[in-house]
Order: sequence, then structure tokens, then C-alpha cells
Amino acid sequence: MQVVVAVGFFAGQRVNLQEKYDYPLQGSTYAIVDPAGGADELWLLTSTWTAPSRILSTGRGRLSDTGLRRNPPPSGVPGLEALEVEVPSHDGVMVPLALVYPKGLALDGRNPTLLDGYGAYGFTTQAWYDPRRYAWFERGGVLAFVNPRGSGAHGDAWHRAGFKATKPNTWKDGVAAARWLLTQGYASPAMLGIEGVSAGGIFVGRAVTTAPVLFAAAIFNVPLMDLVRFETTANGATNTGEFGTVAVESEFKALLEMSTYHQIRDGTAYPAVLLVHGLNDPRVGVWHSAKAAARLQQASSSGKPVLLRLDAHAGHGIGSTMRQRNSLLADEWAFLLWQFGRASLKQP
Repeated sequence: MQVVVAVGFFAGQRVNLQEKYDYPLQGSTYAIVDPAGGADELWLLTSTWTAPSRILSTGRGRLSDTGLRRNPPPSGVPGLEALEVEVPSHDGVMVPLALVYPKGLALDGRNPTLLDGYGAYGFTTQAWYDPRRYAWFERGGVLAFVNPRGSGAHGDAWHRAGFKATKPNTWKDGVAAARWLLTQGYASPAMLGIEGVSAGGIFVGRAVTTAPVLFAAAIFNVPLMDLVRFETTANGATNTGEFGTVAVESEFKALLEMSTYHQIRDGTAYPAVLLVHGLNDPRVGVWHSAKAAARLQQASSSGKPVLLRLDAHAGHGIGSTMRQRNSLLADEWAFLLWQFGRASLKQP
């Protein structure tokens, strides 16, 4: 995951940028101004886990740093470290996992830790920097990003290894990443949270229903919870190529297995859960979160809260205002710190 994209289009031609310009590129690299679209030169945005994005230019036939930066860090924030590893999954397959945390972190299991995963459509979580994360890092927090099967971390074969009938690999890879974080001392079950967004609802929901003892809390963000009924919705019908259709017996069985709602069991001690949804979501209907919230409240024996956060002015997250995004992130992290016993305003 170190150099995710080092290829761009220059004058309509696909070019390996590192070879063409002999310039070191780290992290993720994206074309933001492309000559193929009529511009005079190619501009690139680079992003790493720990440093603000750089903007590079191919002006005068060479790749150079413009000196422009996006989102510089606030003053007085902790220094950061990033670690990229591969961890063994249930079947021995090695799964990419990236961690970002404050420098000098003690591996004593006491660090608030959030594991994030998606694992669908061949989408890969790439290195990116967000200065808002310092609010988490200032409390000694760890952010972990896993690319389970179903993502595109190792190409099309990796995507199809978490696809329809092979979908269980997606959440089993997530469980394996969680176990690795625990055994390495980054977190303990009392300090580990897990999150998934949209199709990542399968990742987080089935990880929680498969291994609830590993997690103190979970965030389901505009999540797919009922895969059996999803196909009956307008947007669900367009996603049968990714998840399967109830009209084919083998695919129906796969949908039932990946459907969190149908895998919730009575009398199970589930972690605390925060379900987040916009009432105007055109992609994943709000009923997914509402059904899952009601079922978890009925089934869980842990006594931990199952909360439903609804926004009447939001949809699937795309197009949300900066205020909405910041408010949601604050609520999510406050929820996690509350469940980790770190809700005090005083820093550790």
C-alpha cells in the first residue's frame, strides 16, 4: 500500500510517473489537473498517512513540488508514525493492514483503537491524511485501516475473493486484523472499536456478529444490514452483480450469510453499537439501520447501548456539508471514547 497510484495520463497516454520523471512518489498519488482534459501540464496530489498532501507539477518537462500544501497540521499536535503490515487471516492468506498512531506509542493494550474496513467493489483504502484525526491521536489513539478481500488491494483476484459466495473472507479478514491488533498490544477488547461505511456495513456487521468478544464498540455508518431485502429496492437491484441475487439459490444462501440482520442471535453479548444514517439516503435505505438497531436492542445481553443517529438533512454522506461531517465525526469518536472509559475532557 506504500505507492498505490504512480500512474497517470499525460497527453492522453498512460504513463508510469516514477519512470518518466525519476521522482520519488510515496503514499497515494492522484491526477487533479490532466493535460488530456485541455490543461497545459499535469498536476498531481500526493497523500501519505502522516503528512499533508503535496501538489506536484510536470511543468517544463519535469516533476517538481509546487510548494503548495493541503490541510497543514495545527500547532502543538503530536508527531505521527505509520506502519504497514500484512496479517494472517483464517486461511493463512496475508491481509494488508495500515496503522497510524502517535510517536512513541506504548504497546500495553491501553490505546483507544479504531479498525476501519470496507472490502467491496474492488475499492482499496489508500494512504490519506486528515488533520481532524489529531483529536484522536491527542488521546493516544490508534487508527487501523484494513484492505480485506473484496477490496482491490491485490487486483481483481483479491476483489473476487470477497465477492458473492466468497464474501465471508471480507469479515473474516477483519476479525483477523482485530486479533492481530490485540495480540500485538495496540489495543485490548475494552479499547477496540470497528467501523464500516455503506457496503462496509457487511464488514463491520458480520465481524461483530462473528466475534463480538473482540470489540468494545462498533459504528455502522449508512450500512447495508439486510442483504436479502436489499435487492427489492431501486439501488439494490443494480448491485446484484456484486453481492448476488435471491433468484439463484446459491447466491441467496450467500446473501443470507452476509446479511447482518439475519445473523443477530438472541442472548449474545454484543458490543455497544452506533448506527448512523441520513433520512434521505438514496443508496442504502434508512430502514437497514432501523431494523438492525431494533434487532440488536432486543437480542443483546451485554447491557451496552445500541444507538441510532439520524440526520433529516443528510443522505448517504456524499454532499454533506463540512459542519455535518465534523459533527458526525465528533459524535462517533465521543461514542467510542465513552465506551472505552475515556470520555473525560482531560487528555491521558
